[in-house]
Amino acid sequence: MSRPSRRQFVVAVLALLVATAATAAAVATVSADRTLVVADAESGDRLLERPVEDGTEVTLSYTHSVEKTTVEDVYVVDGTELRMDRMVFHSHGAGLPSDAPIEHTDEGFVLPLNESYAEVPVAPRPIPGHELVVGDDRYDLVALSDGSVIISVTERGPTDRLSDLLSIDHRSEPVLTTDSTVIHS
Repeated sequence: MSRPSRRQFVVAVLALLVATAATAAAVATVSADRTLVVADAESGDRLLERPVEDGTEVTLSYTHSVEKTTVEDVYVVDGTELRMDRMVFHSHGAGLPSDAPIEHTDEGFVLPLNESYAEVPVAPRPIPGHELVVGDDRYDLVALSDGSVIISVTERGPTDRLSDLLSIDHRSEPVLTTDSTVIHS
């Protein structure tokens, strides 16, 4: 068996370095540094994973039990925390803030907030119709879960980014049903 020449060795090492750098660059540009996770509160099983970046808005939308109008709790990804930015509602009655500095805008009644959470617990139910909105995608939390869930943000490691690059994990792709409800595949 013949030994590779010095030139062949150098070429092989350079090719490996170029391939490694190209893969690292592709992985870095393919996905965000964080993942929004919806996990079963009891088992911890991940029901939904969605790459997010700092500043991404994450909205918990539901129908108010008394007023029967939509309420949106708007969070913003801030590192590995969800910072509650504002609450938006469309009527001003029982069970909704009344003595806070509420603004009336084109969005509706807006209560500006600035509270951060490592985890946001939610008990999805059919009547309020809890949905999670991330970007242009809506996820039906009632259809997604069998009970309470925990919403959180985690750091993404190189393995997560490589999975995105190779399209191994499709759990973050929403599927629209015929009634425009989003379920998770």
